[in-house]
Formats: sequence, structure tokens, C-alpha cells
Amino acid sequence: MRLLNIDYIPGKEIEAIDVVKGTVVHTKNVGRDFMAAMKTLVGGELVGYTQMLNEARQIAVKRMVDEAEKLGADAVINIRYGTSSVMSGAAEVIAYGTAVKITGNKG
Repeated sequence: MRLLNIDYIPGKEIEAIDVVKGTVVHTKNVGRDFMAAMKTLVGGELVGYTQMLNEARQIAVKRMVDEAEKLGADAVINIRYGTSSVMSGAAEVIAYGTAVKITGNKG
């Protein structure tokens, strides 16, 4: 499955199928919260949170790809990501794009 954040596939003719998405709500764990609170005293990257968001993004992308595969897509183009706070200590990550079928070569 090709995943692109542009609205075409270079050298290919495509047909749009539908918008596909994957979403996950991830929570922080107590250990990460405590360590993050300590880190705010000295500054720097909150590695635990970075890891949490990377894991959440991977899950969201996999769910988006699974939805595209069910539709018979060859690729997902124009991929975008979004995040939002759902409640204290929990964040939603969404990945979405347009599932497409490759119909031929350009040229």
C-alpha cells in the first residue's frame, strides 16, 4: 500500500474510491506523567510522550490502511494527521486520506 501526502501518484492515473481514516485514543501512564512532571523542572524533550504519540500514530495509520484495503485500494493519498485532547490524560490521534485505485500509467 502506497501512502502519500500529495494528491496524486507520480506517473500514474488514479481513481478516487473514498475517504479512509484510522483513529485511536491513547492515555498517558502514571510513570510517564511523573517523569514528565520532573522533566518540566529542567526542560527538554518528554521522551515518554513522544513515544506515546508515535505509537498512537502507527496504530491510526494501520487502521486507515486496513480500511483502504477493505475497499480494494492500491494507495492512500493526501494523508493528514490530527490530534486532540479527549479528556485529561488522553489524546486522540487520527490519520485520514483518500483511498485510490491505480488505473494506469500516465504518458
